[in-house]
Amino acid sequence: MVEKSTKEVRRKIVDNYLNFIGGEWIDSKDGITNTQVNPANPSQIVGYTAAATVEEVDTAVQQAKLAFQQWKQLSPVGRGEILRKAADLLEAQSQDIAETATKEMGKRFIEMKGEVLRGAAILRYYAQEGMRKLGEVLPSANNQNTLYTLRVPLGVISVITPWNFPVAIPIWKIAPALVYGNTVVWKPSMEAGITAVKIAKVFEQAGLPAGVLNLVNGSGEIVGNALVEHPLTSAITFTGSNRVGRELASKAVAQNKKYQLELGGKNPVVVLEDADLDLAAKLTVEGAMKQTGQRCTATSRVYVEASIYDMFIEKLLENVTQIKVGDGLDGSVTMGPVASKKQFETVTSYIQKGIEEGAELLYGGNALYDPVYNGGYFVEPTIFASVTNEMTIAREEIFGPVLAVIKVADYADALTQANDTIYGLSASLFTTNLNKAFDFIKNSEVGMVQINGETGGAEPQAPFGGMKESSSGTREQGQAAMEFFTAYKTVSLTTSL
Repeated sequence: MVEKSTKEVRRKIVDNYLNFIGGEWIDSKDGITNTQVNPANPSQIVGYTAAATVEEVDTAVQQAKLAFQQWKQLSPVGRGEILRKAADLLEAQSQDIAETATKEMGKRFIEMKGEVLRGAAILRYYAQEGMRKLGEVLPSANNQNTLYTLRVPLGVISVITPWNFPVAIPIWKIAPALVYGNTVVWKPSMEAGITAVKIAKVFEQAGLPAGVLNLVNGSGEIVGNALVEHPLTSAITFTGSNRVGRELASKAVAQNKKYQLELGGKNPVVVLEDADLDLAAKLTVEGAMKQTGQRCTATSRVYVEASIYDMFIEKLLENVTQIKVGDGLDGSVTMGPVASKKQFETVTSYIQKGIEEGAELLYGGNALYDPVYNGGYFVEPTIFASVTNEMTIAREEIFGPVLAVIKVADYADALTQANDTIYGLSASLFTTNLNKAFDFIKNSEVGMVQINGETGGAEPQAPFGGMKESSSGTREQGQAAMEFFTAYKTVSLTTSL
């Protein structure tokens, strides 16, 4: 929602959050602001973010390019020390940042607090990366020649991030970009703009030089496109929808820019008859409903052997009925709202589609309109049975608390159907059979495999990313991040002695 006319009046009620360009906090030149509302109570305004103009994006990139000349000269150890300070500050401010994010995009406070602390852990990890090698010495055919490689920064990185992990995803992009010597212009999702401002302030407080990190809030159509198409940006790292990712990739290729995409998922769980069914049911429900299903790694499909199908359904229902839906700031709630009206409409339309196509609605499926919910964007946790692999709810990413249960004949049938998708992010297998576990690891067409664990979850030191249309191929997090954020320089040094 964009408004101009009552801007000054509204600022007296709640804060207006500015863009961060060249080390200064700057209001939008044309006065446009984005209204941030609480998805648990849309009548409650959380604040207003200044929408950057194309000219302001240009200024941000120019400032980042200017700052790059000095930032790349700083020792990576020194760059890492700034990240370490940022980690301490982020941790100290975790309560405030978590509360802000919960109000802004609906994630439960306990989940959001954990995410902020995870962001601090990511910063500490990359602070240490500043002490690792950035090249290697190679043998040369000439014994008077020293041959070695260096990893060097790319320049100005365009960072475009989603709303569902408003702290962790930006940090796991920004931290490696910075420690390897790049500068950053960051466009967060419009649904997480206030949280982004607070993160940028953490980096400012940590002593990051002016222009090294720049924040430009606004729409993808205006700010995102201007950032991607700017001639001075060297690379683009993006997490979001497949549609936008494909458009971005086309623009990057046309400009010969490096790009990194983390896109959608339709993550399967396979449950075999020898599995611990209590554990499998518990983690399948958690994987599907945690963070209201708004994770690219969320469990979306579960393939269950016919011999245990009915028993497993009972155990799923035992777990899902324990979920309490409500405001994410309420400590007794176990599932919050979806992030926005748009997301609410998307999720409820998929539920209706599942019913129309003949899936059996086992549990939930309703939007919650009771006055208790304050007109918020709440959807019940939803489980469909009697689903086939051809149904829409088994093929398209829903990004909400909806689980499709599919009966299969055996392990081979389950593997075939689990792989029958355009996506390839994450997959889980529940079994005690070691041979099948290793076969699943080898033959599941995904970037991340879990054995007896839920489909979600990632650690800072481990590469994160998918296959097929879930990713452009490069990996985030861990030392794998160096592959994207740096380029090789080969050096040959010959002496006459």
